[in-house]
Amino acid sequence: MTASVCSPGGYSCALALSLSLTHTHTHTHTHTHTLFPSPFGLLPLVEADIEPLSPSLLEKCEVALSSPLPHTAFTASSVFTSGYAPGYAKLNQRGGAGGWSPQDSDSYPWLQVDLGSRKQVVAVATQGRYSSSDWTTRYRLLYSDTGRNWKPYHQDGNIWAFSGNSNTESVVRHDLAQGIVGRLLRFVPLDWSGEGRIGLRIEVYGCSYWADVINFDGQGVISYRFKVKKMKIIKDVIALKFKTWDSEGVILHGEGQQGDYITLELRKAKLLLQINLGSNQYGSILGHTSVTSGSLLDDHHWHSVMIERYRRNVNFTLDTHTQHFRTNGEFDHLDLDYELSFGGMPYSGKPMGGGMKNFRGCMESINYNGDNITDLARRKKLDTSSFRNLSFSCMESHSFPVFFNATSFLQLPGRANQDVVSLRFQFRTWNANGLLLFSNLDDGTLEIALDDGKMGVHFNVTQTKNTRIAISSGSGLNDGQWHAVHLVAKENSVMLTIDGDEASAVRTTTPIIIRTGGTYHLGGEEGSVSPPTQKSFQGCMQAILLDDQLADMHAVEKGIVGVFENVSLDMCAIIDRCMPNHCEHGGRCKQTWDNFSCTCDRTGYTGATCHTSLFEQSCEAYKHLGRSSDTYWIDPDGSGPLRPFKVNCNMTEYKVWTTVVNNLPAQTSVTGSSRERRTVLQLNYSASMEQVTAITTSAEHCQQQVSYACRMSRLLNTPEGTPYTWWVGRSSEKHFYWGGSGPGIQKCSCGIDRNCTDPKYDCNCDADHKQWREDSGLLVYKDHLPVSQVAVGDTNRQGSEAKLTIGPLRCQGDHNYWNAASFTTPSSYLHFSTFQGETSADISFYFKTSAPYGVFLENLGNTDFIRLELKSPTVVSFSFDVGNGPVELAVHSATPLNDDQWHRVMAERNVKEAVLQLDLNYRETRPAPPQGHTRLELFSQLYVGAAGGQRGFLGCIRSLRMNGVTLDLEERAKVTPGVKPGCQGHCTSYGMYCRNGGKCVEKYNGYSCDCTATAYDGPFCTKDVGGFFEAGTLVRYNFLSEAAAANQDARFLAQPLTAQEVNLTGEAVAFSFSTSNTPAILLYVSSKTQDYLGLVLRQNGTLQVRYNLGGLKEPFTIDVDQRNLANGQPHTINMSRINRTITIQLDHYPPVSYSLPEASDTQLNLVKTLFLGKVFETGVIDPVLIERYNTPGFVGCLSRVQFNGVAPLKTALRNPITDRPTERQSVPVSYQGKLVESNCGASPLTIPPMSAVTDPWRLDSEFPFNEERVIPGGVNRNSAIIGGIIAVVIFTVLCTLVFLIRYMFRHKGSYHTNESKGAEPASGESADTTIICAETNPETIEESKKEWFI
Repeated sequence: MTASVCSPGGYSCALALSLSLTHTHTHTHTHTHTLFPSPFGLLPLVEADIEPLSPSLLEKCEVALSSPLPHTAFTASSVFTSGYAPGYAKLNQRGGAGGWSPQDSDSYPWLQVDLGSRKQVVAVATQGRYSSSDWTTRYRLLYSDTGRNWKPYHQDGNIWAFSGNSNTESVVRHDLAQGIVGRLLRFVPLDWSGEGRIGLRIEVYGCSYWADVINFDGQGVISYRFKVKKMKIIKDVIALKFKTWDSEGVILHGEGQQGDYITLELRKAKLLLQINLGSNQYGSILGHTSVTSGSLLDDHHWHSVMIERYRRNVNFTLDTHTQHFRTNGEFDHLDLDYELSFGGMPYSGKPMGGGMKNFRGCMESINYNGDNITDLARRKKLDTSSFRNLSFSCMESHSFPVFFNATSFLQLPGRANQDVVSLRFQFRTWNANGLLLFSNLDDGTLEIALDDGKMGVHFNVTQTKNTRIAISSGSGLNDGQWHAVHLVAKENSVMLTIDGDEASAVRTTTPIIIRTGGTYHLGGEEGSVSPPTQKSFQGCMQAILLDDQLADMHAVEKGIVGVFENVSLDMCAIIDRCMPNHCEHGGRCKQTWDNFSCTCDRTGYTGATCHTSLFEQSCEAYKHLGRSSDTYWIDPDGSGPLRPFKVNCNMTEYKVWTTVVNNLPAQTSVTGSSRERRTVLQLNYSASMEQVTAITTSAEHCQQQVSYACRMSRLLNTPEGTPYTWWVGRSSEKHFYWGGSGPGIQKCSCGIDRNCTDPKYDCNCDADHKQWREDSGLLVYKDHLPVSQVAVGDTNRQGSEAKLTIGPLRCQGDHNYWNAASFTTPSSYLHFSTFQGETSADISFYFKTSAPYGVFLENLGNTDFIRLELKSPTVVSFSFDVGNGPVELAVHSATPLNDDQWHRVMAERNVKEAVLQLDLNYRETRPAPPQGHTRLELFSQLYVGAAGGQRGFLGCIRSLRMNGVTLDLEERAKVTPGVKPGCQGHCTSYGMYCRNGGKCVEKYNGYSCDCTATAYDGPFCTKDVGGFFEAGTLVRYNFLSEAAAANQDARFLAQPLTAQEVNLTGEAVAFSFSTSNTPAILLYVSSKTQDYLGLVLRQNGTLQVRYNLGGLKEPFTIDVDQRNLANGQPHTINMSRINRTITIQLDHYPPVSYSLPEASDTQLNLVKTLFLGKVFETGVIDPVLIERYNTPGFVGCLSRVQFNGVAPLKTALRNPITDRPTERQSVPVSYQGKLVESNCGASPLTIPPMSAVTDPWRLDSEFPFNEERVIPGGVNRNSAIIGGIIAVVIFTVLCTLVFLIRYMFRHKGSYHTNESKGAEPASGESADTTIICAETNPETIEESKKEWFI
């Protein structure tokens, strides 16, 4: 349809104006193309079938419609005097009293204009009464085709209230954001001049409208026969308008013998579109696609529908709301046979299900692929034989709805002094509670009310004795649908029936004597002696029968019968605030009459509209929150359409790895395949392909290990060059290279390295040997990953077999998280395309600066805008305007923000509220106004940095995401003057995460912790490094080597350090240990003199510190504590000495200070060697220490060992003993005996964990996402837990058996030792037994913890 064929008064004009009119209101959305969503806007689906109207046509639809009309076309609810008649209410006219004014007593004033025929209305304008103090400041606009069933003008999800005038002469015009079609318009004043009364002059702008209308009686069906028997349709455009008072009915239907069909029908007053383009080999259910739109469509008002399909892409538009979707299945064509029927199912058709009703109501402007169906029916070119009486005019509804708000009531007469109460009415509402009807009986009260969605009836009769009757029926009656209530009460019987369901009617036989009072209050109550429990009702009522008399609402409207206040007559202004659903990501919408709320439980999102993700975007982000390796939920696109999903995060010292597992068992055997019938192995991952793609796209590097073990099974080599085996990547493309090779290179790893078993081939398996061979390697081209299928094609010969292993996908880094730009001048900025965040927008980023102010970003519209700004060193502001005036949120930081450290800003604006958050600590929230504009309309480019003369930003912005899309700041910065890609200085913000003396090292994308000089490992230097010592094991660290001299901490040196001489005036010692054996030497520092330092466990398990610095006859000893520390539990020692002052802290007890005697020296001279576990030294050694504590040596675990600036145990474990003399000289440490690395069961030192309430990243429960779960190795979590428990039990039994056997042999034989007689046996158990019993339990517990969270 093009604008050139649109002429006033014709059908084409009607269709174009109703479906594609371009409006000019300041808050108008222009839809002129068939569109599909993209992150920053809407993209065309196909060529536009309905083009935008030309400017000349818009000018034609700007005609003043009311000025030429006669006075008789204007009517009103009342007239102040004859000079104030409605006929004088024409814009800029001065006749009569200069405009219309109603009587002061008019409780429901309105001015009505009859345009003579249905018109397209695009704008309205108002003035006050000429030369007076009378004007209208706020009004509503109603419209109708017949003067019945009025519809209020809606905008932004509300019944719109227009702003009026502030004086008598100025004209205030409003261009309608959504054009309306109607014959009669009503202006309903809401507020007016405080100096006078209501005064009004009006004008209406638009153009003629005409369309063919067909009335469907529920029997007739229009059959549109195709020119050929079978139609194979790749593209459809269906447009029509309908109105009905029924909630069920088929609007159109077509089907084919191959199972294709298209059906559009009403179900529960919602529009249901069902399409099936054909079934595939897996079953027809995969081809069925069902989409629902709208609600409350049984309001007998016109609704426009457009269905645009191109192949599997569909735009489904109802009124102004468009849904974009793709049909299920594999086919693109809609195969229909014979015909397409409108108004119901064809009589010869095969019904898809029982109970489908034909449509009853009116349709107009029916258009199918360019054919005007209504015009063809009028000209009898289509089969309409099923109609009893085909009518081309619309039958109007006989109902007269009444609309109540919170302050309304309607008083109607009934029959007085009757002994039977018989009431009928229909209602619809969203509120769970409300007073529907109240009556004062002759001696008592009657109340009918909604209570928690149930209908309750309460009688309270006091004539002879107090009789109370309370019955209830139904549930969920606040669903917005029409519900019928029928109450009959008479002597000894009360019956309540809901929706005509006699089988579920509620009855009571309580004796009761009733005499009606003759007056009924509906929707509210005034002046009752016994007030009802409920106060008011918000909703609609119709078909009201009181004491079997139909209420004459026309008489009520004329003021002849009844009394009412704040009631809208002949109108039901119900709004479904959950349609369209503003609750995102599967959030459940709940509503009342005035508002809606979103329930976000178990969605993975939070906020007023479930817009904001609970989870970080990647493992990289978790690391920089101080998190350690674990399983986490991530959400790479934040508020975007991708659901959160679980991944394994491995935080190493220098890299962060994200792992996604698949369900293919290792060494999967493949036999019986050939090139003609390949065996195809399908891999399913623990995340969808879209989710995996989000990881690989942002990752710096990805890899996947593949392995093909073969016996007489060729991998790639074939005579024709097509491989026997190939694999499919994420884009469903076949790849003919293997691990260790690259795209376009049909080789394996050995072919690249030229070390294949047979040099004539490029893969080991291609040699076709009878022995088992293997080709394995890493696939690293991330655009091809992950592997989704592997097709194996050479295992059908006798004796041939292959075993396939596809490892998990592992990706490292997150480019989006570190994508940054540095703004070096106040005038520098980056620009991007216009931000599209009409009803929901979120912005998040990191910044760091030393400047006191600056604009982060800005995007402008005509009057709308959005801006984020650093307003002062301690204030960040978020300001915007959606048409209701500027709004600004500001958060105030307790500390300056221009500290050159990273700060995080998150801002969100939706139809419910606006939120600004800074650094997860400061938060400001502002609710949206209850009525007002909700759409943010921007037109300029998005500027990041300075723009529009604002104060420019100096500093760095990183990880800028808007509605889930990360803006590529680095790429744009490369070509922009004054802006540099990237940003240095991450350690200023994240260096605090490097613990235990670890040093923060700057990287281009982030930072790492250097743990070299600490006793710890791990990404944050928090992982214990420990070792298990058997009897006789010792670690020796030589301070006199050159390597040791280079590492020695100079803080405690009395004089310059050389490799020959080390003198200490202080020591800092820290370590943890666990043992069950005594006595033992824990740590000993020897010297070339008689000076030494020793920490020992005495026979009774207490800890003793021994100092010999000279000047004393005996060593100075400190008995640290009287507790037995040889209890198998981990204990921690922290000791320091500065000159004479010694401070010792044991475990978590308070530190205790000691002093060396005055006679003692304070210098540990000529430090030579540090020993752990046992002393094996030449020279002068304390004989007491050797005789009492050195045999058989320490048996147990030592960890976190640090002496001054060296970590001897970590150095020993990281530098194994070598026979090369040069290497022995460069490494100052060595050990004897068996030393096994272990964490000793100690709890790792980490950042304090968050509580379960405040930590959203560690969740025990699974979200109910529709994604396939894959567990490594095919073992689920429950099985892993059970297996772990069984393993613990087995190991416990083994330990017990070994102990018993050892105990028996201990009593049968003698124990020989060559140690000194003063020493006692270390233990009755062997070292191996100790390792098994002491080490297995802690590690098993840790594994169980990991299994539990997977």
